[in-house]
Amino acid sequence: MWEAFVELNPVMQALLATCFTWGLTGAGAAVVFLTKNVSKLTLDVMLGFAAGVMIAASYWSLLAPAIEMSEHLGFWSFVPAAIGFVGGAIFLRVVDMFLPHLHLNTPTSEAEGIPTNWKRSTLLVVAITLHNIPEGLAVGVAFGAVAAGMDSATLAGAMALALGIGIQNFPEGTAVSVPLRREGMSRSKAFLYGQASGMVEPIAGVIGAAAVLYAQPILPYALAFAAGAMIFVSVEEVIPESQSSGNGDWATMGVIMGFTVMMSLDVALG
Repeated sequence: MWEAFVELNPVMQALLATCFTWGLTGAGAAVVFLTKNVSKLTLDVMLGFAAGVMIAASYWSLLAPAIEMSEHLGFWSFVPAAIGFVGGAIFLRVVDMFLPHLHLNTPTSEAEGIPTNWKRSTLLVVAITLHNIPEGLAVGVAFGAVAAGMDSATLAGAMALALGIGIQNFPEGTAVSVPLRREGMSRSKAFLYGQASGMVEPIAGVIGAAAVLYAQPILPYALAFAAGAMIFVSVEEVIPESQSSGNGDWATMGVIMGFTVMMSLDVALG
């Protein structure tokens, strides 16, 4: 099976890898079939863990390879990574300003983006979907980098990134479906909303892989772009949400655990 995967087109590899990460979002959302009373402490630690994975992946799997790929620029080798990183953050900020969405643990009256009549459940799903766009893009770009023949990009490293993103998608799925169930939504509907937030990852993954495969000079920019978007999401949304209910110390330990897991995966497998 591994040999068959290795021989696939990198776009197909990215599609399969991001379908895996989407599947773990669904697995996390399926917790709602077991209980609707996951403690707030547990959810905060899980969100912290997700943020830690995203932060570690941003450096180990994205920024560091982007800088290494630009070593031929000498003193200016940091420039592509810097431009891409800032660009990714600005892109997410612009989307954040205009796309209607609602952060977890906030009333509907505090929805961000342009005014809308969307339901609370839809706004929550859109917020988590924003998290998943850079994650899917990161996985796709990683597989595209392998196909481009970059020395710093390996198939094992791309797989490690997909595994890490998938692991942190589990708590994100739970963080959507369980609160919706607690608010009175049926188990099946809460599950559908929870897993739907990960549906964008295969789309973003295919776009990322195809972009760098057919426009290789943009690769370091694309890697850093995904990193900037992920850091923006972590700092602007995920970490504040994990700290909003008085469980700050535990949520911070979740960040440390997530960072350690992703760092270990990348170093061991990459």
